[in-house]
Amino acid sequence: MQISASQFEKLVDEGLELIPGEIRRFMENVQIVIEDHPSDDLLDDLGVPEDETIYGLYEGTPLTERTSDYCAFPDRIIIYRRPLLEDFDAPEELRREVARTVVHEVGHHFGIDEERLAELGWD
Repeated sequence: MQISASQFEKLVDEGLELIPGEIRRFMENVQIVIEDHPSDDLLDDLGVPEDETIYGLYEGTPLTERTSDYCAFPDRIIIYRRPLLEDFDAPEELRREVARTVVHEVGHHFGIDEERLAELGWD
């Protein structure tokens, strides 16, 4: 599927809007970035099989693991554009998967693990 960078960014913004404002306010030190694709080294480090990829990644310390003296660079949520565009041809499927990916990675910022995200339908 082909869409412009600004159209893709709009899809990411739509995903963020699914998160209620009272929760989003706890994301003040989180950068949301869009990159083309994850590096091979990253995929290897994460143990992702060669024929698979990831759509997003949370880098940081979840809020649930921080202490009162926590001080660090901003956390980052990375959304990988090319894998999403390659795997989802229909506009609504792409919109749904980008939103799912954004919410999933934001969940990690709040300390929600993979198992619980799956239970909530955000796997």
